[in-house]
Amino acid sequence: MMAVTAISIDNLLPAFPAIQARFGVPDANSLQLLVYVYMIGFGAAQIFYGPLSDTYGRRPILMAGLAIYVVGSGLAMVAPSFGWLLAARIIQGIGAASGRVLSTAIVRDRFAGREMASVMSLIMMVFLIVPMIAPAIGGAMLLLGSWVYVFVSMLALAGILFVWFAWRMPETLHPEFRRPFSFRAVAQAVGLTFRNRVAVGYATALGLLTGCIMGYVGSAQQVFDTGLYHLGALFPLAFGLVAGSMGAATLVNARLVRRLGMRPLSHAGLSLFVVVAVIQVVAGLAYHGHPPLALFLAILAANQFLISFAMPNFNALALQPLGEIAGTASSFLGFYTTILGAFCGYLIGQSFDGSVLPIGLGYAVLGALALAVVAWTERGRLFRGGVSG
Repeated sequence: MMAVTAISIDNLLPAFPAIQARFGVPDANSLQLLVYVYMIGFGAAQIFYGPLSDTYGRRPILMAGLAIYVVGSGLAMVAPSFGWLLAARIIQGIGAASGRVLSTAIVRDRFAGREMASVMSLIMMVFLIVPMIAPAIGGAMLLLGSWVYVFVSMLALAGILFVWFAWRMPETLHPEFRRPFSFRAVAQAVGLTFRNRVAVGYATALGLLTGCIMGYVGSAQQVFDTGLYHLGALFPLAFGLVAGSMGAATLVNARLVRRLGMRPLSHAGLSLFVVVAVIQVVAGLAYHGHPPLALFLAILAANQFLISFAMPNFNALALQPLGEIAGTASSFLGFYTTILGAFCGYLIGQSFDGSVLPIGLGYAVLGALALAVVAWTERGRLFRGGVSG
């Protein structure tokens, strides 16, 4: 289900010029809204999926989310205007949000501690490997004649997953953890979640790092294709190379986290991320915002590699103390991190000025803030391990 989220964002990127031409969008930066309004729907809907799944179970709520996603995909295919298309993207995001909440809740239902972090890394690896091929899929759909076929591919994936989950996925919610659906019960769970220093701290850091990813994704098509490097048909290749570094890192993380622990590994990854982000800014300034493509790709891939040691572990650390309310906790923490990440990413993306500096500055600032938040969360004791992390 995490693949739905990735493909819903990344395989649409090559279609931006075609959509701009179809609807007469005057400002290329406005096309980034196709990413950010999706993330708004994706973030806001998470509030509801968790509490509902804590009452009715993970399986039926996940299936309902997939059905909503299918409706949004269908509406996008018949969009008569850019505004209609944006509304359809919001509906897609609302449906896909079920996967974000329930995949993490299902993992928390079945695993804990370092084992949970390892499984979370494998799930994140799928989420990050899909972008390696998603733009190529989008480009192939365009070759069939229309940007509409990009949404056909999304619809097909959702249909396959719906059949698969209906056939194979068991219910994972423990009967003793089933909670009545009431505003009072939800409020109690939310209170427990946001009074927990570890949950709030790591969720905030995760949101800031999500902002880095969203800022890059939102402006990637302009950076690699129409606005800076003019790669054209090679854009999916450049995008895939960067995404590949993230997929490799999550695989390494899944293997190392059982031995080293979530905290030492994620703290080291974040610290090095900040260092490389500063190098990214220096390189951008040295070349007046337009460094050689090979240099830019190398630095960007290094940073994406490092960020992948932080994000899945931060997600696991945030949920670690909240097992008995995993659905509601995943829901509200997911809402918080997604909206924070979408807002920060929007600021980075809308700052695109024909150079790579906004991405580098965004990475450096948000990375430093995330490191400060983690230091606050751990009361200054970074890199320490433990049985649960």
